[in-house]
Amino acid sequence: MFKNIITKQEQEALTPDEVLKDLMQGNKRFTSDECHSRDDNAMKVSATGGQYPKAIVLSCVDSRVPVETVLDQGIGDIFVARVAGNFENTDILGSMEYACKVAGSKLVFVLGHESCGAVSAACDGVELGNITHLLGNIKPAVKAVETEGKRDSSNKDFVHKVVEKNVELTMDRVREKSPILRSMEEQGEIKIVGGVYSLQTGEVVLLS
Repeated sequence: MFKNIITKQEQEALTPDEVLKDLMQGNKRFTSDECHSRDDNAMKVSATGGQYPKAIVLSCVDSRVPVETVLDQGIGDIFVARVAGNFENTDILGSMEYACKVAGSKLVFVLGHESCGAVSAACDGVELGNITHLLGNIKPAVKAVETEGKRDSSNKDFVHKVVEKNVELTMDRVREKSPILRSMEEQGEIKIVGGVYSLQTGEVVLLS
């Protein structure tokens, strides 16, 4: 099945729930090796007339998590913001506000992943150049997770729980720091959701 670039009319007709369902179905196609066929050359040309993405995804920079690929999305389908550890900052919040309030996206999706190097480094208290400041954004999740074992990257269960908590806290801070996005969510114009990608299976699991 060939997919074309999303139009303004198609974007406007979508609900946040429909967009989330579409992304999760895309991930299912990815894990089943049944991704849509796309004519990228034709989509590049049609994209010059404007963009109407369905969602903005905040992901880690990890090269093993190519966002459009694992969600089976093409040119013009989604905005993607990336930073090691998939946390929000002022610039990313501004990008999210642009995506939703200006460009019409219906979903903010915070996407973490298993075996995250940034999360592992935060668990280990790594200090190195500008990485020290970056990891400070993940430290609240490290502190918030309780464990009976070691509180470092040698404890894989601890790291996974911190990955999940980091997604949850990022979602909370998006709502807290962006009155625009919080209001849009309260009015049902958008949804703010989170999930974790499995490097093992390729599956995205939504967090409740």
